[in-house]
Amino acid sequence: MTVEINQSIDTLYDQDYNLWLEKTIKQLKSSKFSEIDIENLIEELESMGRSDKRALKSLLTRLFEHLLKIAYWETEREYNYRGWNGEIQNFRIQIRELLKDSPSLKVYLVEIFEECYQDARKITVKKTGLESDTFPDEPIANLEQVLDDDWLPNKSK
Repeated sequence: MTVEINQSIDTLYDQDYNLWLEKTIKQLKSSKFSEIDIENLIEELESMGRSDKRALKSLLTRLFEHLLKIAYWETEREYNYRGWNGEIQNFRIQIRELLKDSPSLKVYLVEIFEECYQDARKITVKKTGLESDTFPDEPIANLEQVLDDDWLPNKSK
């Protein structure tokens, strides 16, 4: 009978994720541990951590992109400054919220800092059409500055 239950749960997981999730939560709350689809539950928990890390990496990269545009894309700065600045604040808020929910991700943020800057630099070169040597090889700020709501890079000339 246990095999049949697990097979139906696996099928439920594949057919209706939300229903599977609701059923799993009810089983956990009612301590029906033997009925829980453990394999898929473990997979989901692992994926939650990966998802937060991917989001953090994306947000930091996008934040760097906009900081680089403000600092170096002179021909578009006047027209786009307010929009870019608004996006910078948005990314900072989202990063802060992720770190508030999972403070241990700050270590990961430090680990990916340089990589995100380099990715943002490449993306910004493509988006702006500017030469790659327009943008510094090293990050334009440290982590504290990048996340500081009151900090923006000095505009080039």
